[in-house]
Amino acid sequence: MELLVFQLQGELAAWGEPAVGENRGTQSHPSQSALVGLLCAALGLQRDDPAIQRMAQGYAFAVGIQQDGRLLRDFHTAQVPPRSALKGRPHRTRRDELTVPELGTILSRRDYRQQVAYVVAVQALDGAPHALNALAQALQQPRYVLYLGRKSCPPSAPLAPELVQADTVCSAFDTYLRAITERIAAAHDQRGRARLPLPAPIDALAWDDAMSPHMGAAPDLSVTRKDRVLRRRGWQFADRMEHLHRLQPPAPEQIEIAEGDDVLQPDPS
Repeated sequence: MELLVFQLQGELAAWGEPAVGENRGTQSHPSQSALVGLLCAALGLQRDDPAIQRMAQGYAFAVGIQQDGRLLRDFHTAQVPPRSALKGRPHRTRRDELTVPELGTILSRRDYRQQVAYVVAVQALDGAPHALNALAQALQQPRYVLYLGRKSCPPSAPLAPELVQADTVCSAFDTYLRAITERIAAAHDQRGRARLPLPAPIDALAWDDAMSPHMGAAPDLSVTRKDRVLRRRGWQFADRMEHLHRLQPPAPEQIEIAEGDDVLQPDPS
């Protein structure tokens, strides 16, 4: 089985979820629509290109979560017209809304994830519009600027796409991270120190139904996410099933505690 594997790292990321009112939340890992949008931007597709829907149907995705980051909540104000002022007035764009003379102010909330790291596996399904090697080349030399969910969230490291032959997605992730680790360790400075931090191990996995036969892991939880691109022009998304698996943490006897570290002891009482 051939997979396209690449990494996503960033100081900020925003993986959108269904928004209600002024609240714009974020998931802990990339949504399917975000990954499709990333590939489409690398290929140079316009936002209203009908090929985006074929991209959403032509590939299966799996995500290895290394660091899902810390939550950052951004509060800011925005000008909006009252609903009564918009009755009978066409307002297709934000500019149209701001032409209403009666403007109010609302408090808006947008959530981000800080210091995130993931590895992503892409499998081409029947009818995929582009071969995996074409996607890999596009990620190395993207036509448009890539970002992690929002334009204010650029990647902090190269995506380093690689084509990997593996029996399962889990083994493909292991092969990819091993190669990245060896590459970073070889690029040391004059004192023999690595120039970049080594990649973190994968703590959890997330994948969609189409990837299930090839994962090499059983789901611990299955949830419904509304992030499958249905019609990009109208911002319409459909439900899909996502499966999650938490990797086992190391046993207590395998955790080394450095000398001098503070350790909480149980209360004898």
